[in-house]
Amino acid sequence: MPAGLKMRRLFLMFALHFPLILHPLLARSQQLTVQDETGKQTVLTKDDIQALPHLKINTSASGTSAVFEGVELKSVLEKAGIVFGDSRRGKRLASYLLVEAADGYRVVIALPELDPAFNDKQFLLAFIKDGKPLDKKEGPYRIVIPDEKRMARWVRQVSTLKIENTP
Repeated sequence: MPAGLKMRRLFLMFALHFPLILHPLLARSQQLTVQDETGKQTVLTKDDIQALPHLKINTSASGTSAVFEGVELKSVLEKAGIVFGDSRRGKRLASYLLVEAADGYRVVIALPELDPAFNDKQFLLAFIKDGKPLDKKEGPYRIVIPDEKRMARWVRQVSTLKIENTP
Protein backbone atom coordinates (compact mmCIF):
# COMPACT_ATOMS: atom_id res chain seq x y z
CA MET A 1 0.00 0.00 0.00
CA PRO A 2 1.48 3.40 -0.94
CA ALA A 3 2.56 5.65 1.95
CA GLY A 4 0.17 8.42 0.88
CA LEU A 5 -2.81 6.07 1.06
CA LYS A 6 -1.72 4.82 4.49
CA MET A 7 -1.53 8.39 5.75
CA ARG A 8 -4.99 9.20 4.39
CA ARG A 9 -6.49 6.11 6.03
CA LEU A 10 -4.80 6.97 9.32
CA PHE A 11 -6.04 10.56 9.12
CA LEU A 12 -9.57 9.37 8.32
CA MET A 13 -9.57 6.95 11.28
CA PHE A 14 -8.33 9.71 13.58
CA ALA A 15 -10.88 12.22 12.25
CA LEU A 16 -13.75 9.77 12.78
CA HIS A 17 -12.69 8.66 16.27
CA PHE A 18 -11.43 11.97 17.69
CA PRO A 19 -14.94 13.27 18.51
CA LEU A 20 -15.67 10.02 20.36
CA ILE A 21 -12.56 10.57 22.48
CA LEU A 22 -13.05 14.30 22.94
CA HIS A 23 -16.76 14.27 23.81
CA PRO A 24 -16.39 12.54 27.23
CA LEU A 25 -13.48 14.85 28.08
CA LEU A 26 -15.51 17.95 27.27
CA ALA A 27 -18.51 16.64 29.20
CA ARG A 28 -16.32 15.90 32.22
CA SER A 29 -14.81 19.39 32.10
CA GLN A 30 -18.32 20.86 32.44
CA GLN A 31 -19.15 18.79 35.50
CA LEU A 32 -19.15 20.23 38.98
CA THR A 33 -18.39 18.20 42.09
CA VAL A 34 -20.22 19.07 45.32
CA GLN A 35 -19.01 17.49 48.54
CA ASP A 36 -21.12 17.63 51.70
CA GLU A 37 -19.79 17.84 55.26
CA THR A 38 -19.67 14.02 55.53
CA GLY A 39 -17.43 13.74 52.46
CA LYS A 40 -20.18 12.39 50.15
CA GLN A 41 -19.61 13.67 46.63
CA THR A 42 -22.28 14.48 44.07
CA VAL A 43 -21.26 15.15 40.48
CA LEU A 44 -23.57 17.55 38.68
CA THR A 45 -23.54 17.67 34.90
CA LYS A 46 -23.99 20.74 32.75
CA ASP A 47 -27.58 19.61 32.10
CA ASP A 48 -28.25 19.21 35.86
CA ILE A 49 -27.07 22.76 36.49
CA GLN A 50 -28.77 24.34 33.49
CA ALA A 51 -32.09 22.73 34.47
CA LEU A 52 -32.19 24.92 37.60
CA PRO A 53 -33.99 28.30 37.47
CA HIS A 54 -31.85 30.89 35.67
CA LEU A 55 -30.96 34.38 36.86
CA LYS A 56 -29.44 37.31 35.00
CA ILE A 57 -27.31 39.85 36.82
CA ASN A 58 -26.14 43.16 35.41
CA THR A 59 -22.88 44.10 37.03
CA SER A 60 -19.84 46.25 36.62
CA ALA A 61 -16.93 43.83 36.72
CA SER A 62 -13.56 45.61 36.88
CA GLY A 63 -15.15 48.82 35.65
CA THR A 64 -16.71 47.11 32.63
CA SER A 65 -20.42 46.39 32.65
CA ALA A 66 -21.43 42.82 31.93
CA VAL A 67 -24.52 40.63 32.08
CA PHE A 68 -23.95 37.26 33.73
CA GLU A 69 -26.46 34.43 33.49
CA GLY A 70 -26.49 31.32 35.60
CA VAL A 71 -28.16 29.79 38.63
CA GLU A 72 -28.22 30.59 42.32
CA LEU A 73 -25.27 28.98 44.08
CA LYS A 74 -27.65 27.91 46.85
CA SER A 75 -29.79 26.02 44.28
CA VAL A 76 -26.75 24.10 43.08
CA LEU A 77 -25.91 23.08 46.64
CA GLU A 78 -29.51 22.08 47.33
CA LYS A 79 -29.51 19.97 44.14
CA ALA A 80 -26.59 18.07 45.71
CA GLY A 81 -28.50 17.57 48.99
CA ILE A 82 -27.22 20.48 51.10
CA VAL A 83 -29.99 21.73 53.41
CA PHE A 84 -30.66 25.38 54.27
CA GLY A 85 -33.37 27.06 56.34
CA ASP A 86 -34.35 26.25 59.92
CA SER A 87 -31.80 23.43 60.22
CA ARG A 88 -28.99 25.98 59.84
CA ARG A 89 -28.48 26.89 63.51
CA GLY A 90 -26.13 26.13 66.38
CA LYS A 91 -22.92 24.45 65.22
CA ARG A 92 -24.20 24.42 61.62
CA LEU A 93 -23.83 28.22 61.56
CA ALA A 94 -20.07 27.69 61.59
CA SER A 95 -20.14 25.67 58.35
CA TYR A 96 -18.63 27.14 55.23
CA LEU A 97 -18.36 26.52 51.52
CA LEU A 98 -14.89 26.03 50.11
CA VAL A 99 -14.95 26.94 46.41
CA GLU A 100 -12.10 25.41 44.41
CA ALA A 101 -11.01 26.37 40.92
CA ALA A 102 -9.24 24.26 38.29
CA ASP A 103 -6.07 26.33 38.75
CA GLY A 104 -5.97 25.69 42.53
CA TYR A 105 -7.47 29.03 43.61
CA ARG A 106 -9.72 28.66 46.66
CA VAL A 107 -12.09 30.91 48.59
CA VAL A 108 -14.43 30.51 51.55
CA ILE A 109 -18.07 31.56 51.78
CA ALA A 110 -19.88 31.17 55.11
CA LEU A 111 -23.02 29.07 54.52
CA PRO A 112 -25.31 31.57 56.30
CA GLU A 113 -24.29 34.10 53.60
CA LEU A 114 -26.03 31.88 51.03
CA ASP A 115 -29.21 31.43 53.08
CA PRO A 116 -32.00 33.97 52.38
CA ALA A 117 -33.09 33.60 56.03
CA PHE A 118 -29.81 35.36 56.96
CA ASN A 119 -28.84 37.44 53.95
CA ASP A 120 -30.22 39.06 50.78
CA LYS A 121 -26.88 38.95 48.95
CA GLN A 122 -26.90 37.22 45.55
CA PHE A 123 -24.42 34.45 44.74
CA LEU A 124 -24.55 33.30 41.14
CA LEU A 125 -22.91 30.30 39.54
CA ALA A 126 -22.57 31.83 36.08
CA PHE A 127 -22.01 30.02 32.80
CA ILE A 128 -22.96 32.82 30.37
CA LYS A 129 -21.48 36.30 30.06
CA ASP A 130 -22.98 38.86 27.70
CA GLY A 131 -25.04 36.19 25.96
CA LYS A 132 -22.14 33.80 25.29
CA PRO A 133 -20.82 30.78 27.22
CA LEU A 134 -17.88 31.65 29.45
CA ASP A 135 -14.56 31.20 27.69
CA LYS A 136 -11.78 28.85 28.86
CA LYS A 137 -10.22 31.57 31.00
CA GLU A 138 -13.40 32.06 33.04
CA GLY A 139 -15.49 28.93 32.64
CA PRO A 140 -17.18 26.69 32.41
CA TYR A 141 -18.49 28.09 35.72
CA ARG A 142 -17.76 31.26 37.64
CA ILE A 143 -18.96 32.61 40.97
CA VAL A 144 -20.42 36.13 40.66
CA ILE A 145 -21.23 38.16 43.78
CA PRO A 146 -22.45 41.55 42.52
CA ASP A 147 -22.54 43.42 45.87
CA GLU A 148 -18.94 42.75 46.84
CA LYS A 149 -16.53 45.66 46.62
CA ARG A 150 -13.64 43.42 45.55
CA MET A 151 -13.91 40.53 43.13
CA ALA A 152 -11.60 38.25 45.14
CA ARG A 153 -14.36 35.66 45.63
CA TRP A 154 -15.51 35.79 41.99
CA VAL A 155 -13.85 32.44 41.36
CA ARG A 156 -13.22 31.49 37.72
CA GLN A 157 -13.06 27.90 36.45
CA VAL A 158 -15.04 26.55 39.44
CA SER A 159 -14.54 22.79 39.67
CA THR A 160 -15.47 21.78 43.23
CA LEU A 161 -17.75 23.02 46.00
CA LYS A 162 -17.02 21.55 49.46
CA ILE A 163 -19.01 22.02 52.63
CA GLU A 164 -16.72 22.10 55.65
CA ASN A 165 -17.30 22.48 59.39
CA THR A 166 -15.04 24.61 61.51
CA PRO A 167 -13.18 22.60 64.16
